[in-house]
Amino acid sequence: MRLRHLVQPGRAMLLIVGLTLLAAGCNRHRVDDAKSGPEVLYARAQKSMRDSSFGQAIKQLENLQSRFPFSEPARQAQIDLIYAYYKNREVDPAVDAADTFIRENPTNPRVDYAYYMKGLIYFERQANFIERWFHVDLSRRPPINSKKSFDAFDDLVKKYPHSQYVGDARQRMIFLRNRLADFELYVASYYMRRGAYVGALNRAKFCIENYDGAPAVQGSMRILVRAYTALGMTDLAKNAESVYVDNYPGNARDVDGKKAWWRRIL
Repeated sequence: MRLRHLVQPGRAMLLIVGLTLLAAGCNRHRVDDAKSGPEVLYARAQKSMRDSSFGQAIKQLENLQSRFPFSEPARQAQIDLIYAYYKNREVDPAVDAADTFIRENPTNPRVDYAYYMKGLIYFERQANFIERWFHVDLSRRPPINSKKSFDAFDDLVKKYPHSQYVGDARQRMIFLRNRLADFELYVASYYMRRGAYVGALNRAKFCIENYDGAPAVQGSMRILVRAYTALGMTDLAKNAESVYVDNYPGNARDVDGKKAWWRRIL
């Protein structure tokens, strides 16, 4: 028992010494940061990013910007912060950083990257991990983030058609366009089931006019025929049916007025 009591104070002393050295090390790093120039601070932030320590990189990049706002490394830190926030799953700060860079650096050669990252951030917000895991049908959800993502990619493609990011952006836009069209078809189908034929007609028209070529256009054309028929607009129904048959000749029976086909398109 006496030996145990003699040993414990020694352990406590070692712990105190260890904590003291650790605190001294942290203080030394803070002193070094305070004395370092923008290039050194930027290099440390780059190392943190290479090590996937994005939270640490964010602190270092923000510190660089606050201390040396007009330096070249600080300007580079603006674009790096977009990626660091994105990788650290800080969505709103990432979007804000992209918008700030676009607004403050319209002629910067890397502004196309900011547009691309903004589109990518919203693209990945469409569904969370659980929804992707269980393959949740997103067509029933208002595609707010899909629209924001599409608009960001669209700005990139239109303003910087030769950007290295355009190829990937176009592929994502095809997916997003179909996603937006699917939602319009879902809403139009819902209105049909509720007997709100004018609403169904308007959403079907919107889908056809804005998302030509999307798979959902075929279902929207069918709704057009049925909605016109239900509203007693016989001539318009026949014209819509004729257009449908011309575009989808192998599916002419889909517009048979005796079948409540719209109940099966979901």
